[in-house]
Amino acid sequence: MKVIDWIAGLLLIIGGLNWGLVGLFNFDLVAAIFGMNFGETSLATRIVYVLVGFSALWEALTVRGVLHRWEPEPARRHA
Repeated sequence: MKVIDWIAGLLLIIGGLNWGLVGLFNFDLVAAIFGMNFGETSLATRIVYVLVGFSALWEALTVRGVLHRWEPEPARRHA
């Protein structure tokens, strides 16, 4: 698997967990990591949010290739 796929997957997990926390508890994990309150942004938090967005775009555009790399190889026939 390409390194970019791993990075994108990790960032999507972070983004998904963050949105889950926002929805359930009104808690923004990314903002909290950078010492900010819910809804506050800084250059650092905006970079994280943009990277999560780019990761989602990357995965959406390359999903067929990722799925192909994860497919098991077909069983070979013995002649």
